Amino acid sequence: MFFRAWEYFDPAKSIDGGPVTLRLPVMDDHAQWAAVRGASRDFLRPWEPTWPSDDLTRAAFRYRVKRYYRDMREDAGYAFFIFTADDWRLAGGLTLSHVRRGVAQTASLGYWIGKDLARQGLMTAAVAAIVPFAFRVLRLHRLEAACLPTNAASLALLRRSGFTEEGYARDYLRINGRWQDHVLFAIIADETRG
Repeated sequence: MFFRAWEYFDPAKSIDGGPVTLRLPVMDDHAQWAAVRGASRDFLRPWEPTWPSDDLTRAAFRYRVKRYYRDMREDAGYAFFIFTADDWRLAGGLTLSHVRRGVAQTASLGYWIGKDLARQGLMTAAVAAIVPFAFRVLRLHRLEAACLPTNAASLALLRRSGFTEEGYARDYLRINGRWQDHVLFAIIADETRG
């Protein structure tokens, strides 16, 4: 039986994160999403899997949004877009994926931000908003994250956000067309109380 997140979280509502607001993606976001991702392609390329040739198309976005909502219904993952709170500009995205229930009660955190809004504290605010959601609403016990050892901004973000470095995984994910090592981080629910 799946955890029914909609009993605890109304998908129509957003999550306030101070300078950012987190909201589930909808089809009307396509134009803004494609513009931000397209303008940030070279900035994001070193840190992401290789994009499919049709990645920015409306059809691919429709499939993406359908998958996000299916994952949420099945308690497999939760995707949010990050908007600037003052002018509702799409800044990036954040996902809680690979949700594992039972004895694990854990998920993986992933994120991206557009080039024009990077290094302005917006992702720090977004992570600070999603961590309580993961622990209080989804009732997870552990949140994991991984990043390339050369991604200084991401390493600093995770440390600043209270994540603890736990290890090093060789050839962990296929990023930018090749298998790459990652530094592993996690935060536990008990570490965020108080």
